[in-house]
Amino acid sequence: MNKMKKIIVVGSANTDMVVKIDKHPLPGETRLGGDFFMNAGGKGANQAVAAARLGGNVAFVAKVGNDIFGKQTLDGLTNEHIDTSHVFIDETAPSGTALIIVNEAGENSIVVASGANAKLSVEDVGSIADLTDAAFILMQLETPLETVSAVIKAAKINGTHVILNPAPAQHLSDTILDGLFLLIPNESEASILTDIIVKDLATASKAADAILQRGVSHVIITLGKQGAYFKSLYKEFLTPAPIVSAVDTTAAGDTFCGALIVAKTEGKDWEEAIKFAIAAASLSVTRMGAQASIPYRNEINL
Repeated sequence: MNKMKKIIVVGSANTDMVVKIDKHPLPGETRLGGDFFMNAGGKGANQAVAAARLGGNVAFVAKVGNDIFGKQTLDGLTNEHIDTSHVFIDETAPSGTALIIVNEAGENSIVVASGANAKLSVEDVGSIADLTDAAFILMQLETPLETVSAVIKAAKINGTHVILNPAPAQHLSDTILDGLFLLIPNESEASILTDIIVKDLATASKAADAILQRGVSHVIITLGKQGAYFKSLYKEFLTPAPIVSAVDTTAAGDTFCGALIVAKTEGKDWEEAIKFAIAAASLSVTRMGAQASIPYRNEINL
């Protein structure tokens, strides 16, 4: 494939408000936290930024509010050399926000107020003439499911490869799954999708089989510290992850997705693409923040 072939990311954009704390509070408990900072986030925007920083030609489709957070989001994406001509502005809903608590182990708890993300409509994406003029379309589930489904339907008609990161986790219909080029769930998302508890390679293989049987061509189940497990009808393998000292895992999955789609756009095989994605994700967890933690291409040493 042409290295500069377009990648279209359809998804959410949030402003993250992050507090570091020693351990997560119990229900009804108040704990004093440490550092507070704000960071650009949202799974869609994170993945778009990851793909752009790692060498992709990226266009982003999203909806933000007519407020300071929306303006900052647009400015930030533009500075990343991302095409924002299809980022819509909603005059009634606020921009999306996320409240994030990060403990000493780098584990996070996140609550999202979707705001304008929930207003990205079927009509919005239907108005984009060149939506399927891309090597790949990458999506998540922080925008309305009917909008995700409409993009997948249009892509199928045009023969465009769709990669779906099914997060936040939820059950999905065969209409959405059938014909997907690639599904990238983590362990919990794969468990919810298949009703198979993913806890090791054997259960990951069973869950991947269940997903493939529903019409998905390729599956990558990300396994955190263990790496990533790939399966298709013709191949399966585990790519281990390097041992790193994690301080914040917020954007690890998004960095993996953005890196992987760049590698596939450049024509890398699955082994090479997953090694590249793991290298990028492993670097991101050593830094605080969502988009602030995403590496640039020259930082990936393979």
